[in-house]
Amino acid sequence: MEKDQLSIDETTLLVDLSEATDAVKEGSFEHALNLLKIILKEHPDHIDSLYLAAVSSRYLKQFDDSKEYITSLLLNAPDMARAYQELGHLNRDTGDEEQAVIHYRQACELNPALMAGWKYLYQYFLKNNNKPAADHALEQINKLQSLPGVLLYIDQILNEGRLGMAEAKCRAFLKENPTHTYAMSLLAEIANRLGYFDDAEFLLEKAVEFKPDDGDLRMKYASILRKKQKFAKTIEQVNILCDKYPDNLTYQAQKASEIMQNGDHEEAITLLDNILSKNPYNFSTLTSKGHAQKTLGRTDQAIKSYQSAYQIKPDHGEAFFSLANLKTYSFSGNELDSMREQVERVDLSLRDKAYFHFALAQGCEVNGEHDEAFFHLEKGNKIKNDQSQYSIERMEKELKAQEAACDEAFFKDLGDGGCDTKDPIFILGLPRAGSTLIEQILASHSMVDGTLELPNILSIAQGLRGEDIYGKLGNYPKSMESLTLEQRETLGKGYIEDTRMHRKEAPRFTDKMPNNFRHIGLIHLIMPNAKIIDARRYSLDCCFSMFKQLFAQGQEFSYGLAEAGSYYNSYVKLMDHWNSVLPDKVLTVNNEDVIEDLEGQVRRMLEFLELPYEEECILFHETDRLVRTASSEQVRKPINKEGMERWKPYSKHLKPLLDSLDEELLKPEDIVMINR
Repeated sequence: MEKDQLSIDETTLLVDLSEATDAVKEGSFEHALNLLKIILKEHPDHIDSLYLAAVSSRYLKQFDDSKEYITSLLLNAPDMARAYQELGHLNRDTGDEEQAVIHYRQACELNPALMAGWKYLYQYFLKNNNKPAADHALEQINKLQSLPGVLLYIDQILNEGRLGMAEAKCRAFLKENPTHTYAMSLLAEIANRLGYFDDAEFLLEKAVEFKPDDGDLRMKYASILRKKQKFAKTIEQVNILCDKYPDNLTYQAQKASEIMQNGDHEEAITLLDNILSKNPYNFSTLTSKGHAQKTLGRTDQAIKSYQSAYQIKPDHGEAFFSLANLKTYSFSGNELDSMREQVERVDLSLRDKAYFHFALAQGCEVNGEHDEAFFHLEKGNKIKNDQSQYSIERMEKELKAQEAACDEAFFKDLGDGGCDTKDPIFILGLPRAGSTLIEQILASHSMVDGTLELPNILSIAQGLRGEDIYGKLGNYPKSMESLTLEQRETLGKGYIEDTRMHRKEAPRFTDKMPNNFRHIGLIHLIMPNAKIIDARRYSLDCCFSMFKQLFAQGQEFSYGLAEAGSYYNSYVKLMDHWNSVLPDKVLTVNNEDVIEDLEGQVRRMLEFLELPYEEECILFHETDRLVRTASSEQVRKPINKEGMERWKPYSKHLKPLLDSLDEELLKPEDIVMINR
């Protein structure tokens, strides 16, 4: 069910709601509120009714009632941007400007199509001499004012997560206006959010043909090409922008970013330095330069770049978080004080606020201030969770579908087939479970190339969902039943060809995409000889480490203790299933075993992979290669126990995690400790 409650189809409710909506539009707020109270008596959690009741009560100056309706609304729809905007209106009308700014910022970040929020922020930023923020707000206002009303509405409901409704209305608009490029970009965004990257690419390609001089469109097109691993075409589009607009430093910076995606961080740094020669105060470019230096292992240089960035813009949360994310950096007292001051700013974006909370958590932990550290972890994770569409129930259903479709009979019926390659080594599991360490060990072998977290298997799975209407789950994994031997071989060969750009000369290569554990059945069907390693870590260590990490994208299950625990349960159950129906297909490697007996586990992995033993694998920390994950600095140090039992100082806060994990995944003494 979508959060907009469209499943409620009682005729009376719909008629009353329609009448109430019209009454609000006409300014008949008392009449509207009477109708809404009738609806809410029968359906107290009905989102649209709660919203309209809050609006009506505010206009009637029944401010306490309005706040009560908004509170109920946010309990049922924590990511509803219009609710935060309405809260901003309420704070404005009651004279609380600071709270109004906070809620308008929340609203506009969740939904950039909210005109009223941007107008208030524009006036606030002007009054407080924040010209960059005021200019940005004005740009948004001008953009929204140029849109037809229906597209503005589609933009709003799209950003509220009502993808099905947005898709239907967008298609209807395009039927009447087939060359409207903004509508095409909206439909492409819907397709992108649902994983239909082919559709998104087609729409944006056509939009760029209609408006070749629209830089924003071409940037969106380049972005989807990157998602599809079409790096040559991505660079081609960015080069067009850079050639056409040579003075646009944003496009130059995007080119550097794309070059980094291709693995050429030295060239990227050269480009970034060129941008900085023209604008030495470009804090975002300094941060990007720090990322490139970090990936190359130049930690001291990265630190200087991040520090320079925040010195230019003290509220640039990403720079502080990037320092924290090195895992080896200790903040000074002045830096901690600065972050504490910045995180309380009323005009701080939610994005920066999340960055500051996660950075402060790391800084406080280093100083032994675990209660304050957890406070910031809770705050940072709540921001991310409120912006997420993640559902425990939906994820459990998705993983159980793999078990139901890919049973023993399924593999027996389909028999042998697929591409017979032995090239790929899939390293999968959960984030923060030691997969980067395993990859670094294996990539130190002369016969193995270490690559990236490759999205190719996820893309193949997406392509098997069928032609269902957007918003539905599709028929994958059941659709695998209809794959012919030829199709399976073609998919396997396609995977090898599409990933070749990430390899060098070694005969084997790693694919370290953790979420591929969901698709082991698919991997087996298209590449039955591929080797798979399951990187596993003790439940409390793994889940809490995920909760502590602000991921670049995805991994939405990590932004809540209960969500992380539930996901861990489901992961273990699915892996148990794969090990049952595909015996000897997967080698489970426990992080704790690697720490206790490095050589023994290295020999075990190499034997499984049918590779000769090489001492270099033991000396993995000396291997010179690009590492882009959150563990990049950790895997450049010898094996150590620093990451074990980091949850214990937080034990009194971890009851939600304990309650969400299956008991057999926990040590009895740890249960006692958390329950104490």
